Amino acid sequence: MSASSATPARCSIARALEVLGDRWTLLIVRDAFWGHSRFSEFTRSLGVASDVLTARLALLVDEGILERRAYRQAGSRERQEYVLTEKGRQLHVVIGALGQFGRDHLPRPGSTSPEYSDETTGEAVSLSFVTDDGRRVSASTLHVQRGEPAPAGD
Repeated sequence: MSASSATPARCSIARALEVLGDRWTLLIVRDAFWGHSRFSEFTRSLGVASDVLTARLALLVDEGILERRAYRQAGSRERQEYVLTEKGRQLHVVIGALGQFGRDHLPRPGSTSPEYSDETTGEAVSLSFVTDDGRRVSASTLHVQRGEPAPAGD
């Protein structure tokens, strides 16, 4: 629900932020891309309080971004790990864009910003808007407008 009313947000960005607009939520997704899947790994990496982590993981599971999978280490009880779903993997571009923005505009000495490359060639990659025929569009020439409302029932 949007912050200003009890009706669902009409804007797709507002709806996405209802799920992802919390710092811890995006950092959990980032850590999942880095291979973390266990509660203890998220806790150790993020330093987040257990109750906050529990709530954010539940939200990400409820939204279909992560899925719970049972695992058991020898001599231990069964536990749950959290693995990105296909829906969750689509957030890689969001995490990449935030990383690129932070690297470009909020640099810090000793930063551990992620770097992306083509797995096959090793060539560095960056995010950009591209036309259907593959032409890159500069942010300075990008035009944005409000989209048309989706038909009722969608």
